[in-house]
Amino acid sequence: MKYVNMLRSIQFPDRYYVGNTTNLKARFRAHNAGESAHTKKFLPWRLVTYIAFADDKRADKFELYLKTGSGRTFAKRHF
Repeated sequence: MKYVNMLRSIQFPDRYYVGNTTNLKARFRAHNAGESAHTKKFLPWRLVTYIAFADDKRADKFELYLKTGSGRTFAKRHF
């Protein structure tokens, strides 16, 4: 399974991060441990939502969609 996840910074609530992983728990711990250059300056993070995909290509496409303007609008409306 591949997970597309959305994180929100607790200290900076207007900051979101969208990514994907095959190990959600380990990746979330890594983000909150400051091991990612993209997320370490907005620590700590809260998991807003995740969606599991059996098909890796669909997960990658959905992640890319969430990073577009319409995808961000969709995420704000539904998550």
